[in-house]
Order: sequence, then C-alpha cells, then structure tokens
Amino acid sequence: MPSFDVMNEVNWVEVRNAIDQANKEITNRFDFKGSDARVELNDKAMTLFADNDFQLSQVWDIVVGKFAKRGVDVRCMEEGEIEKISGNKVKRAVTVKAGIDSDLAKRIVRLIKDSKLKVQGSIQGDTVRVSGAKRDVLQETIAMLKKSVTDFPLQFGNFRE
Repeated sequence: MPSFDVMNEVNWVEVRNAIDQANKEITNRFDFKGSDARVELNDKAMTLFADNDFQLSQVWDIVVGKFAKRGVDVRCMEEGEIEKISGNKVKRAVTVKAGIDSDLAKRIVRLIKDSKLKVQGSIQGDTVRVSGAKRDVLQETIAMLKKSVTDFPLQFGNFRE
C-alpha cells in the first residue's frame, strides 16, 4: 500500500552556519561597534543578546536574512519574550521547532479526513504517516496539505509504493 510521511526536519548544519554568519556580520557592522550584540545557539534554542530593544530587532532581522539565504524556514522558529538583563541590556530566547507537535498532527489528520480523499492518516511520534490505495490520491493529498497548512513548514518524504 503506497504511503508517505508528513514531517518537519530542520537542517542543523545550515542553522549553525546561518548563526555563525549572523555573528560575523554583527561584529563587522558599524552600528554594533562596542555593543554586546550576539547570537548563541544551544541545543534546540538560540538566544539573541543586544544593548536595547532596537538593536535586538536588528539582530533578529540579520538572523532571519541569513536563514533565508541558507534555506532554513523561519516559520519553525518560535520567539520568546524580551527579557531585561543587567542594566538596559536585553535578550530574547528563540526555540527551533523540529518535528510536528501533537496539535498540528491532529489538525493534519482532521484535514485528511475532512477532504474525503481515500487516504488514512496516522500519527507516529513527530510525523504523520499517510497511506492510500493509489499514488495519484496521495499526490492530491500532498497538494491539499500544502495549500491548507501555511503557518508551519512541512516536508513530505519516505514516499513508498
């Protein structure tokens, strides 16, 4: 029975490269001279540091630009609140969401059921397995999901006959 997986995978090598490029640009830019602006990457989260809110937004714009150049989808980033640290310095935590969380997986399965296509969707960890009798119906399902789910990046892989 033909099937495919709906998933969200983040290329961590590209994320690390984008952050390294962003830090390099921040250190070379004139408007950041003498400031403590930087981006740090921990396991699945990054932290943006700056001297004030305006510089923090500038750092975020640089990071988004570097992600776009490296092919990393920004929709998988979840921004946290701006926190004040010593003096007037600020920081913001940004988590990188890899995989499909249970709410989105349930929404995808509901979309598949409501579409009246002859396919079944099942949640398997952080992916959704879609199986059907015909390959064409699976391709229609992929097209429908691409149109319906626009707030989160989805990849379709593991297509089997």
